[in-house]
Amino acid sequence: MAKMTREQFFAAIAPTVQLVWSEGSRMFPSVRMAQSLLESGGEIHAWNNLGGIKVGGGPINPYWQGQAVVKGTWEYIDGKTVSMQAAFRAYKSLYHFYKDLDLFLEAPRYERVRSAITPERQASMLLASGYATDPAYATKLMRIIEQYGLRRFDLPAVPQTMVRGFEDASIIPVIWQGGVIGTGYLKEGVTWVPARKIAEALGAIVGWTGTAVTVNGVELTSKLSMSVGYVKARELAMLLGVPIEWDPRARVVLLG
Repeated sequence: MAKMTREQFFAAIAPTVQLVWSEGSRMFPSVRMAQSLLESGGEIHAWNNLGGIKVGGGPINPYWQGQAVVKGTWEYIDGKTVSMQAAFRAYKSLYHFYKDLDLFLEAPRYERVRSAITPERQASMLLASGYATDPAYATKLMRIIEQYGLRRFDLPAVPQTMVRGFEDASIIPVIWQGGVIGTGYLKEGVTWVPARKIAEALGAIVGWTGTAVTVNGVELTSKLSMSVGYVKARELAMLLGVPIEWDPRARVVLLG
């Protein structure tokens, strides 16, 4: 991915961070975003690991499915900075990464991280619990939070809700180029997505005939709920020539 400014980086990861927050993550968005910048240097690589999570001995799960990359890194050992090669987990998307990181932080040693009630406390407990070896880790996180005003993302999480016509459906993240661009509803084996939000993010022109959604002038099978038109994710992707994948383990739709 091309080099981004800091604000572009935060804008790219914010929708995914906020979705995971709404799903019940106990990581403050401000801390999560600062950690992502600090660990990645502000670049989103194809392996989508923004937290320096190594392969380690942890089990494969719905979000980390065994993929890995080997790259250079450094650690503080006996007060010295030591360069080394290490195997890091690779992910299908940022959503997969953040969900796996939450599973990683469920270990007993990170209980103080999960129970922290302020970003300051959480940053300090990441260091105290051994997440990082850099003695200045917590200070660096808080410096990033203050410099870029990341506390603005720490609003109370608003849980995802069902809309009329999808009351018995499951909420499904929709991912484009690694990041979340919206959510859809899985009902009776079909994922329906908000046409304007998703299609326009893919560069399409969306219209409404009065009975159906049009995308680039083509009518698609549609459902209207609360003034929002929904279309089938696969029909939309096929029309636009966008690859689509259903990940049954993580329960997400991947586009592109």
